[in-house]
Amino acid sequence: MDELELLKKDWKKQDAKFPKLSYNEIYKIIHKKSSSVVKWILIICIAELIFWNLLNFLIPESYLEIYEKFHIKNFLYVTQGLHYIVVLIFIYLFYKNYKAISVVENTNKLMQSIIKTRKTVNYYVYYNLILYVLLSVIVNIIMFSNPDIMLETLTPNNSTVDQNMFLTIMLISQVVAAFIIIGLLWLYYKIIYGILLKKLTKNYKELKSLN
Repeated sequence: MDELELLKKDWKKQDAKFPKLSYNEIYKIIHKKSSSVVKWILIICIAELIFWNLLNFLIPESYLEIYEKFHIKNFLYVTQGLHYIVVLIFIYLFYKNYKAISVVENTNKLMQSIIKTRKTVNYYVYYNLILYVLLSVIVNIIMFSNPDIMLETLTPNNSTVDQNMFLTIMLISQVVAAFIIIGLLWLYYKIIYGILLKKLTKNYKELKSLN
């Protein structure tokens, strides 16, 4: 049982030996907890952006040359740039949510801020998952539309490989890899942002019960 539950329990006791906590005191506790949750959402989003930027520096140039042969290297660079712009917009929105939720002074506005923050987080999660699916589909369509280049690029020199079998194995591998990565991303968002959203939802219900 956390601090708020204990305080609420004391607040509701009619025969307590000490004064009940006021409505404003409980509101302040919920307000503080909600503000802290939104701040962590902002911090995690910024940390994700930094992590993926650092990871890009570790990707060898030889790996990107594969995409050069399919003439999609520039497309991926442009997509990456646009993605960073969208993420920065989400960071700005999370920051606005944090500032808004930090200064609200009544229950209804705090509840509205919580709902707005939850929607923003959901949009952010959906955006990342949908973007990965779309990019995977587009890149694979381009690659599988050029089987000769794929065969030349991804098989050892002077090796004799049945083209149909190779393409079938590659297609299965790509589909399996995509499902695994999507599953891991979904699990990550479910755990990290799911926990934070549950806390916000709990705070929302607490505020609603005070009305």
